[in-house]
Amino acid sequence: MNNITLIGFDGDDTLWKSQDYFDDAQIEFERIVGGYADLADARVHERLYETQKRNLALFGYGVKGMVLSMLESAIEITGQRIAAADVHRIVELGKSLLQHPVELLPGIRAAVTAIAADFDIVLITKGDLFHQEAKVRESGLADLFGRIEIVSEKDVATYARVLSEFDLSASQFVMIGNSLRSDIAPVLALGGWGIHMPYHTTWAHESQAEIAAEASRLRQAQSASALPDAVRAIVQSVAQSVAQADSA
Repeated sequence: MNNITLIGFDGDDTLWKSQDYFDDAQIEFERIVGGYADLADARVHERLYETQKRNLALFGYGVKGMVLSMLESAIEITGQRIAAADVHRIVELGKSLLQHPVELLPGIRAAVTAIAADFDIVLITKGDLFHQEAKVRESGLADLFGRIEIVSEKDVATYARVLSEFDLSASQFVMIGNSLRSDIAPVLALGGWGIHMPYHTTWAHESQAEIAAEASRLRQAQSASALPDAVRAIVQSVAQSVAQADSA
């Protein structure tokens, strides 16, 4: 068993706010579509989510894919009756999402700085390339990371590639993030460690994950200030396991 060498951080809703803006856009989208159909009867919320999931393989994650799914859903739900002016309002929703300010989560700068003092750290975030690059740039955190990975999907294959490029085993890696599906489950499946820092709002798609079998390598942190201690707890756990193995 190896010592912990590399710490990974998610971006959206781990370092900075993101889902809040998407939730606000969804509310406005439903307000627009509500001018043409009864929101409950039309299952607007559910149908948009179904469309987004169906389109992930084509559009990927991020604002642009969401807006295209909004437009498709609006056309279907309204029976193609939606006015051009309201189509334009949906497009403007997307532009506002792409232009929102980057707001760091409370305490995250101090937490990242503290962890970076003792470990190599990498940012692994997914979504639209231009938008994620802008967020990283505007966050003011870029210089703290030895490497920044913007990927189209965060799955076992992606993490395995990153670890192989660092020439590390998964047991030497800890991933910090708010998404069980993208930040935690794939890393645990590889044999790595995860620190789940829940955010107050999470897209339903990112909450769907089965991790019970690997729960012994999962830690929880309820705030950014708790992250350094969570990392230290994992390091201590690994050290104890190494000592036990050496004495056996």
